[in-house]
Amino acid sequence: MNEFITFQIAAICGLIGMTLGWRGVMTKYSGFYDLPTAWNQVFWGILLGGAFASYADSSLFLPYYEAWLTGERTPELNAIRLFLVPLIATIGMHFLLRRKRVRKGGSQATSGWALGLAVGGMLSIVLITRKVQGGIDGAVDVATIVLIGFFAPRVEAVITAFHGTLMLRGKRWGAIFRATFWRAASLTMFYFAWFSPLAWVFIIPPILLAQDSAEKWVWDSVPKEGRRRWRRMQADKRREKLAPARVDHRPSSVIISAKTSEE
Repeated sequence: MNEFITFQIAAICGLIGMTLGWRGVMTKYSGFYDLPTAWNQVFWGILLGGAFASYADSSLFLPYYEAWLTGERTPELNAIRLFLVPLIATIGMHFLLRRKRVRKGGSQATSGWALGLAVGGMLSIVLITRKVQGGIDGAVDVATIVLIGFFAPRVEAVITAFHGTLMLRGKRWGAIFRATFWRAASLTMFYFAWFSPLAWVFIIPPILLAQDSAEKWVWDSVPKEGRRRWRRMQADKRREKLAPARVDHRPSSVIISAKTSEE
């Protein structure tokens, strides 16, 4: 397939996954957190995610792919490299979440979600590009492309939002090591999913279970004034829904006679 078309397919899937990942968690509290800073993290996430995805592809995916084809483990495929590559990416994200504009508003979780979406989007683009280049041989390959495009940004968003939440609680080193562990695990699962649909059993349920926690992390990152305004807005909406409609409950005969007398 033409390289330009291949990239277009991968880019569209990755961008759709990023857009869907933004909806829900980030749109629920839109207007009550530092949105400009979150969008700024998307920009940096695209740059960092592109470098991370490319380096992981050459140093982890290709040796894994070669080992899968030959059935023999390559020297490049080892546990040290598996954790070193995600560690470097995690440290880069840590420094982005430590920037003054992020710490000033306490928006580590919302910025982390936005940053993770962009990083995961770049990762999905590289994986989908590899899948399309390898050839699409049926519905399973199409489903794999769709699932990678949808879940890769969301998985990275959950990990990086968790990273930001731990930073907000003062657990800096814990944030780095935990995020590195989960990033290495997710990377392994996505590479496994490239070859076997069984991997989605280990990817989808944890992400669905983490959805409520992710909303709580984002809520914790909303400033106190923003929380008060959001609660007031929700209370106003509830009052509007519960407000009794002004309905005339008199019998119809009485209403008709009243109208006749008025005439």
